[in-house]
Amino acid sequence: MASDSIPPLLFFISFLFLCSFPPQIPAVSTDQSARTFIFRVDSHSKPSIFPTHYHWYASEFADAPRILHVYDTVFHGFSATLTPDEANSLGQHPSVLAVFEDRRRQLHTTRSPQFLGLRNQRGLWSNSDYGSDVIVGIFDTGIWPERRSFSDKNLGPVPVRWKGACEIGEKFVARSCNRKLIGARFFVKGHEAAGAGSGGVPPITMVNDTVEYRSPRDADGHGTHTASTAAGRYAFQASMAGYASGIAKGVAPKARLAVYKVCWKNSGCFDSDILAAFDKAVADGVDVISISIGGGDGISSPYYLDPIAIGAYGAVSRGVFVSSSAGNDGPNVMSVTNIAPWLMTVGAGTIDRDFPAIVTLGNMRKLYGVSLYAGAQLNGTMYPLVYPGKSGVFSASLCMENSLNPNLVRGKIVICDRGNSPRVAKGLVVKKAGGVGMILANGVYNGEGLVGDAHLLPACAIGADEGELVKKYITSTANPTATIDFRGTLLGIKPAPVVASFSGRGPNGLNPEILKPDLIAPGVNILAAWTDAVGPTGLDTDTRKTEFNILSGTSMAAPHVSGAAALLKSAHHDWSPAAIRSAMMTTASIIDNRNQPMLDESSGKPSTPYDFGSGHLNLDRAIDPGLVYDITNDDYVKFLCSIGYGPKIIQVITRSPASCPVKKPVPENLNYPSMAALFPSSSSVGPSSKTFFRTVTNVGPSNAVYVARVEAPKGVTVTVKPSKLAFTTAVRKQSFVVTVTADTRNLVLDDSGAVFGSLSWSDGNHVVRSPIVVTQLNLL
Repeated sequence: MASDSIPPLLFFISFLFLCSFPPQIPAVSTDQSARTFIFRVDSHSKPSIFPTHYHWYASEFADAPRILHVYDTVFHGFSATLTPDEANSLGQHPSVLAVFEDRRRQLHTTRSPQFLGLRNQRGLWSNSDYGSDVIVGIFDTGIWPERRSFSDKNLGPVPVRWKGACEIGEKFVARSCNRKLIGARFFVKGHEAAGAGSGGVPPITMVNDTVEYRSPRDADGHGTHTASTAAGRYAFQASMAGYASGIAKGVAPKARLAVYKVCWKNSGCFDSDILAAFDKAVADGVDVISISIGGGDGISSPYYLDPIAIGAYGAVSRGVFVSSSAGNDGPNVMSVTNIAPWLMTVGAGTIDRDFPAIVTLGNMRKLYGVSLYAGAQLNGTMYPLVYPGKSGVFSASLCMENSLNPNLVRGKIVICDRGNSPRVAKGLVVKKAGGVGMILANGVYNGEGLVGDAHLLPACAIGADEGELVKKYITSTANPTATIDFRGTLLGIKPAPVVASFSGRGPNGLNPEILKPDLIAPGVNILAAWTDAVGPTGLDTDTRKTEFNILSGTSMAAPHVSGAAALLKSAHHDWSPAAIRSAMMTTASIIDNRNQPMLDESSGKPSTPYDFGSGHLNLDRAIDPGLVYDITNDDYVKFLCSIGYGPKIIQVITRSPASCPVKKPVPENLNYPSMAALFPSSSSVGPSSKTFFRTVTNVGPSNAVYVARVEAPKGVTVTVKPSKLAFTTAVRKQSFVVTVTADTRNLVLDDSGAVFGSLSWSDGNHVVRSPIVVTQLNLL
């Protein structure tokens, strides 16, 4: 049926004012400016008169919403620009299950593969073709396709199941794709709708053609960096201005890449575009999705109002593994984001490589920091030292734009406090004011966590304690002086890994029964490919060009896990996304390279599962985990029932109608590779118990016997029945019950508000470890 013969969409909305208003739809706003809304529609309700859902939503009509995206793979519905009143009216239609306003998301911003346990000719790198049959989809800012990291040399044909496309656009042609970069798309409609005057987000501009490409080409650098981290090819003689020199390579060098540009330079990423990318990527045939994007505020929306969670469920339910970043709002508690249980949530840790810089004060005291500065050196010359914050002007202490008095800082090294503006931008402010160098001091909030930056003038970062020392030195002498010495790259750093100060922390803010993050991976000072569109700092005034750049963030950690998932998928084609996640979690390491418990960078104290989840990714062991905790789509539906979601709300997430069991499940019985017990407050009388039902699947030798070993949290009793699991060729699955008992009147929790232990199953060759967390409801 031709589109001009189909009744207008007005037919579809004619019932809108007759129906009740679902509770999850936003209330009527007094601001009636147009903005973007996403509509989740019951696909089974399509009238037969319409040949497709597209025709149903988007046939020609007068005075109706302007449709941006139509979703039909991981999600059924559409996004459109309209006023809140129009959205509320549309939301009343019985076929509309949910409506949510488009939101802007933020990006969560070599040697790391070896640090994960990967070695040439061993394990997951033992087969030269491992990963070549796997397709990794990167949701980010696009790609700079000419980089050596994306060469297709010696790669075989593109997998025949690939259904994607190489979309052409500004400075991106068909030959920009190859047998390595097999697909590239860009999504801009949601972004442009917001720029056209959406009232629901801070005002931004349309795509600025002077700094951005209307194509998959990367004007920001973040997407090129994450893509090459996950699956970059071997690039010899790589470095960032001499730092971290060596062979750059991704975790899965042979895996194919498909890039989905959903984020735009200086303006972020919009839910409507992200959801469209999920829809296309799954239809295209990706095996793994890597998304280093989140809310950026440490606050998580309910799953049915979170397009990343919804899109990821649609992907996972079709066998696609999704790796997401945990956010950079640590070390605050409950700062972890992307916490849906079907997502792999990845925090960040350090590796055993550093870029030391030493500040020497006039009293010859040395302060140790980090820097990636590669320009003219200070050569030991002592310069006057000044702290603009002595004046009491807050903006000056932070070295904000136009805050420094040139007469005060000219010819001097300036101390700037971290916060409120990009670290490298502070150095530019100092340079413009005539300063010769900068010492960037952490505040208490940042602790001792340090990341390297490619500063535009001699500068280095120091921790909070040393920041206080240098400020005290200034007040103690009439003529304070200092110099900075840059020491290049240092390997073999101990301790490592250390949980990065900025890494998002638990507990899970929506459902603390599910421990998040799941694990940590390298995310501090990671070398990977970069764009030619901007310099290494990303500042508009930075005209330097570099093939590689060094960045830090959980954005860098998530693609390590994406690459790891590609290798595991290649080695074990029949593993589900949950099985792959389980293999990584139960084999993760909780000790550092000193054979001591991993530390928390922000405090210097031992870290906990609220910081690192199950531990640090260890791919040398993940290839052969012994047992896995698998999860089906039905299990996820039961979990959603257990947290109080009704059938209609669940359908918003799962696309299919759902029904809940008569007996309400409990969330802690989701077959997750970790266990979190929530007990009543200490005012309750007597001991309480929590019971966890789990099932493991044997993916190791057929005839194996596993014995349980418990490290009970302090003050808690843990029992496991049965305590021995016997597997045969015919018996691949076994179930067990874990009972955690605590007397809350006497329970002494640590500084994180919890106590921690573990359950491990071992057959003598494998150790399958799950963390156990015990806390009290009044502390969440």
